[in-house]
Amino acid sequence: MCGIVGLFLKTERHRHELGRLTAMMLHEMRERGPDSAGFAVYDRPVGDATRITVLAEGRQPDWGAIRAELEPVLGAEVAVTPVHDHAVFTTSGDGALARQWMIENVADLAVLSHGSQIELYKSVGDPDLVAERYDLASRTGTHAIAHTRMATESAITTNGSHPFVTGANTCLVHNGSLSNHNRLRRQLERTGESFQTENDSEVAAGYVAWRLAEGDTIDEALRRALVDLDGFYTFAIGIEDGFAILRDPIACKPAVVAETDDWVAMSSEFRAIAQLPGVDDAEVWEPKPAQIYSWSLAA
Repeated sequence: MCGIVGLFLKTERHRHELGRLTAMMLHEMRERGPDSAGFAVYDRPVGDATRITVLAEGRQPDWGAIRAELEPVLGAEVAVTPVHDHAVFTTSGDGALARQWMIENVADLAVLSHGSQIELYKSVGDPDLVAERYDLASRTGTHAIAHTRMATESAITTNGSHPFVTGANTCLVHNGSLSNHNRLRRQLERTGESFQTENDSEVAAGYVAWRLAEGDTIDEALRRALVDLDGFYTFAIGIEDGFAILRDPIACKPAVVAETDDWVAMSSEFRAIAQLPGVDDAEVWEPKPAQIYSWSLAA
C-alpha cells in the first residue's frame, strides 16, 4: 500500500520548521506503511561541500578508518558525523566518486545519498520511531520527501525502503510497481548507473538521475519516463532546486496535492496535509494521470 509525503517550501516562511511539518505528515501515513520509513531533507548548500549519507545497518563500523581511506581517493579532506547506524561524510571532493568507491570497497555499507543539499535516513519499524531516531522534527530546509512502506512483494529491510538516490541531489519515492525494471536496470548499468538493491523504485530513481545527467530538465526526464517506464506508479521526486510529481496514465495509486503561496504539499491521503499552516486557503486537487507537475525554487 505505502504512503508518500512531499513538502516543498516556496518561501522562507516555514523553512525553519520543515522537519517538524514533514514529521507531522509522515505520522499520518503510518497505517499505509508500518514496516519501514525513510526521509530525505534538502537545505541550501554550504560552500562547495558535498554530503554523502551512508547506512551500516545493525553495525557500528570504524567511521574514522573509512574516512581515512576515502580522503586519498578524493584528494580532499573528509569529515564524518555518525547518526546511529547512519553517517554523513562531508567533503569538497567528488560525491559521485565517493559513492562508487564506498559501494565497491566497504563491505555491508549502503550509500543512501550524495549531493550538496540532501541528507537521507531510513530504517525498518514504526515511521514515528524512525522520524524520532534520526531527529526529523529538528531539521530545516527547503523541501523534503518521505515514505512509509508496506512490503507486499519483498523482504522488510532498511536498504529496500524508500527514498532512493543514485544521482546527486535527485531523490525518488514510489507507490506502485514497475513491470520492466529488470530490463531497464541492465540498460542503465550500461550507461554507468549502479544499484544496491533489487527494488524497482531504485531503478526509477536511477532512470531520472540518468536523464538529468544527460541534460534533460525534470519535466523532460518525466516525459521520457512516461514512455520508458512500464507499470503503475505515483512518483514524488526531489531535485536540488525543485520538486515534481508524476502518476502513470492509469493513475490507480492515490495522490492529492495542496498549494498555497508558501508551500506545495503532496501525499497519498489528504489527512497528511490537513494540519499544515494555511491549509484552509490552499488549492487542493488530485494530480491527473500522465501529467507532470513541477515546482522550482526562486533564484
